[in-house]
Amino acid sequence: MSLQAILFDVDGTLADTEALGHRPAYNRAFRKLGLEFRWGPKLYRRLLKLPGGRERLRYYVTHYQPDLGEQQAEVDTNLDAWVAKVHELKSKYFRRRMRQGRVPLRPGIARIIRDARSQGVRVAIVTNASLKTLKPVLRYCLGPELAREITVIASGEEVAHKKPAPDLYQLAMQRLGVSTQDCVALEDSEMGLKAATAAGVAAVVTVNSDTLEQDFSSAQLVVSSLGEPGAPAAVLKGKLLGHPWVTIDSLRRINAEAGAVAHAA
Repeated sequence: MSLQAILFDVDGTLADTEALGHRPAYNRAFRKLGLEFRWGPKLYRRLLKLPGGRERLRYYVTHYQPDLGEQQAEVDTNLDAWVAKVHELKSKYFRRRMRQGRVPLRPGIARIIRDARSQGVRVAIVTNASLKTLKPVLRYCLGPELAREITVIASGEEVAHKKPAPDLYQLAMQRLGVSTQDCVALEDSEMGLKAATAAGVAAVVTVNSDTLEQDFSSAQLVVSSLGEPGAPAAVLKGKLLGHPWVTIDSLRRINAEAGAVAHAA
């Protein structure tokens, strides 16, 4: 048993795409459509409990019943079509923000991906997002060098059930040809942690402003970020040995400890 693959979530894990990308893009789309409401941080945190952008839009309209103005007739006629239209417009503004460099990688992400390459550990992406939404993250946020290191992508439209179901993790492991004891997941949310745990994969959580207060009791390690030399990670659960930032050796230890617990059970 050894660490063979790191399975990365995207939104909130690779970069703060929700706070810096998606939420501002939704609000720009609402403004473009002449809608008066906006999604603030507190509301958006509640909506993030749903597994995807279209699901959030549909839930917001049906449960919060906002004033849709001239859009109301279109919603009443075909809600799914309206949701698709708004989501497409949001995606346009999201891609624009990515191109403008307004959504940087979180601390330690580039370092971990480069170190994984040098140590023969493969990197996969496991995300509820669609491939279409993921492309600007790969192109503008990761960039060509790091994007080339992604061996496998498992995206939301490829499975019957998104996170918190284990389907995406199971699909990624199948494509990699590895077992649960060969992997560590990097997540930022309770939803993502539940998916990894349900798939039997040990998980490290890097919290952000949207997920800080969620339940991460089943994570092996919870940190403020992966950290960097000169910018150490704050440890919220578990421990780091050696450097005050997450390393490949840290992930190997977590993988080994989780495997030992599973074997004993």
